[in-house]
Amino acid sequence: MPGVKKRAIVADSRPPAKAGAIRQAAKAPRPLRGARFVAGVAQASQLPAEGAPEIAFAGRSNSGKSSAINALADHSGLAYASRTPGRTQQINFFALRGGALVADLPGYGYAAVAKTLKRDWQEFLWRYLTTRDNLVALVLLVDARRGLTDYDAAVLAAFVPSGRPVLILATKADKLGSAAQREALATIVEQLQGVLPIGAANVSAQLFSAATRLGVAQAETAIAAWLPGEAR
Repeated sequence: MPGVKKRAIVADSRPPAKAGAIRQAAKAPRPLRGARFVAGVAQASQLPAEGAPEIAFAGRSNSGKSSAINALADHSGLAYASRTPGRTQQINFFALRGGALVADLPGYGYAAVAKTLKRDWQEFLWRYLTTRDNLVALVLLVDARRGLTDYDAAVLAAFVPSGRPVLILATKADKLGSAAQREALATIVEQLQGVLPIGAANVSAQLFSAATRLGVAQAETAIAAWLPGEAR
């Protein structure tokens, strides 16, 4: 696919100094803090009533999606990962303090269910990502050690043309040294050049670690900016 101009993708690979990180975290908005589970949705008829803005979290199974949500919410038991990758077949919705919703999409990339069920479920997810009017932004979780997969590229190709913002979190960055972190993020940005349509904007990528909280404050700031003040 044609590449994009590099300025269309913003990459933040700067791990802040420890003291600076503490000050930044203290000042950062906390849009997911206090989030609570409200519903598990397995079909379109169960989706929440339209009105509240929604932010979707998506990623390959075992990409660290549940850990990222828990870190952003400062609640270790909020989102759960299935012990069998690909087994969870529902969108879990969490309500934020201001009324906005987080939609935790099931991990993709594993064939842990029957082909017919998997096809039907994927069609539901695809419709949600491409036609849901409430959906204002997407957080895409990508294992920093593995980079973008074909599944990630397909999700981006479907979502980005809508013009809605995307934040890519390069998760599990704590598993890499500083130089390897920078290299991993640069690789993801390079991969994006070949996935996104020419002129694509509102796509950013950053390092993230739920274990060390690297990138948590930056992600919180980005997510808060997507929500109107009363919905944060």
